[in-house]
Amino acid sequence: MSAPLRVAVSGAAGRMGRAVVRAVCQQADLQLVAAFGRQRHLGDDAGVLAGVGPVGVAIQPAEAIPQVRGRADVLVEFSVGDPALLNAARAAEAGVRPVVGATGYAADSLEALRQACARAGVGGVVAPNFALGAVLLMRFCQLAAPYFPHAEVVELHHDRKRDAPSGTALRTAELIARARGTAPQPAVAEEEKVAGARGGVHHGVRVHSVRLPGLVAHQEVLFGGPGQVLSLRHDAYSEESFLPGVLLAVRRVVGLSDLVVGLEHLLDTQTTSDSTGAR
Repeated sequence: MSAPLRVAVSGAAGRMGRAVVRAVCQQADLQLVAAFGRQRHLGDDAGVLAGVGPVGVAIQPAEAIPQVRGRADVLVEFSVGDPALLNAARAAEAGVRPVVGATGYAADSLEALRQACARAGVGGVVAPNFALGAVLLMRFCQLAAPYFPHAEVVELHHDRKRDAPSGTALRTAELIARARGTAPQPAVAEEEKVAGARGGVHHGVRVHSVRLPGLVAHQEVLFGGPGQVLSLRHDAYSEESFLPGVLLAVRRVVGLSDLVVGLEHLLDTQTTSDSTGAR
């Protein structure tokens, strides 16, 4: 039996980070070797925080990430925005492959991570959404867009989410735009009585964001055509929905030679025809 993959988790004290720690500890082929998190949890056992009992891995500050050189194969990063990509770049520079679940970051932060991976000769994954159902929804949208070019995206999240629209919604709009080609002209000259009532426009696709307590992570894409409407929707009700995708990325990233953006590139070839230009 081969040695288990050695996994470090950044953002390990947060809700998603704790879920990742639990998942890693439950896999025979993975080993938790380091954890990084919030200042108030420094020194706490990551397993105790995650609810799986002591694992002998204490929470460290993110500044200690470079110290995992030679001790970890993969860093799973679930911090927020640009700091998440900075932490991932630190890991890449230490020869550790980053798997990042973050949105709301700047384009130059992504480019810096890409260059860090290239310099170190390691692969990496950045995914706006690790839920396999959400990835499949985006693929289904690509299939529908050439036949239903009139499309709008509605994303709904809990009221603690800072960025709007969500990274998944932005990615969905980009894929729709690429698949359908030129956006259709509106049927009338629209007049918004309230600014923003028609949502924002990303790559020619209207995107609407809802933030309410009680929601978790949801997205619906509406395609309209003569006499019919096609509605595609995905609902995630807990952090557990993202874990199969995270574990897939952890296992597949060791076979990558550069940074990829989007979990779809790690699925079977039948669902990865959009790889051009996404790296």
